[in-house]
Amino acid sequence: FGLQERRETDLQLIAELLSWYDVIAVQECRENFADLYRVLLYMGTKYQVLMSDAGGNNERLVFIYDRRKLKLLEEIGEVSIAPSRAKSVKLDEESEHFVGFDRPPYLASFNLTGTPLSVQLVNVHLFFGSPSPDDVARRALEVTAVARWAALRNESQYSGARELIALGDFNMPKDKRDGGNVVYDALTSRGLVTPGHSTVVGSSIASDNQYDQVAMFPKTTKAWLVNIGVFDFDAVVFKELWAMGDEKKFEGYVRYYLSDHRPMWVELGVG
Repeated sequence: FGLQERRETDLQLIAELLSWYDVIAVQECRENFADLYRVLLYMGTKYQVLMSDAGGNNERLVFIYDRRKLKLLEEIGEVSIAPSRAKSVKLDEESEHFVGFDRPPYLASFNLTGTPLSVQLVNVHLFFGSPSPDDVARRALEVTAVARWAALRNESQYSGARELIALGDFNMPKDKRDGGNVVYDALTSRGLVTPGHSTVVGSSIASDNQYDQVAMFPKTTKAWLVNIGVFDFDAVVFKELWAMGDEKKFEGYVRYYLSDHRPMWVELGVG
């Protein structure tokens, strides 16, 4: 949001897609909030927005939630790793230690009204940089910091919610499950798991990288997870362009006017 010039019809389409969900984690919201609030206008007054301070690339992290279904709990804020603790966040004994997040993850806690389900969502957009070894190592350190923080919060009796889910753009390479992937190994190093999808398409429009992930602990997965997947909207949005069969042109158009990622969704059950 806040970078390219979308049309009103594009904002209405985004609002329609987002309005199917109770809570939405958005990455890459720039300082110009106009498009975000136009989308909220189309979504209706039942939706409320929360946003972080700007981080790397002048981007904020955003939650949009249905305040009729979800009660906002007290713990909201950015994930913080104290300098004294950052030195212990390392990939191995010889690696550099963690020096901070490019865009600090943003957390919010919710209770699903009328149910025992309370969940702390951690919205992330981790460092990408380039495929160079140094940048991949920095990305893996950020993931390690998230995994460590999540494990400590999950073990704490003072956590702001019963369940914890980290989700968003982890910039995960396509071969994350093939073994030896330093970024994926870092994410799962402290007990988080990434449940398999019920769909086969990836969330990245222009590649088969699986940048976006939803990570939770096994007990949350067993107790609450119903389904998880990626919404393949390709043949539905801008369908005339899709019908032309020019994949490259279609991808460029969708990336500009809608998003360069397909929505990833999660269904939690309370019954």
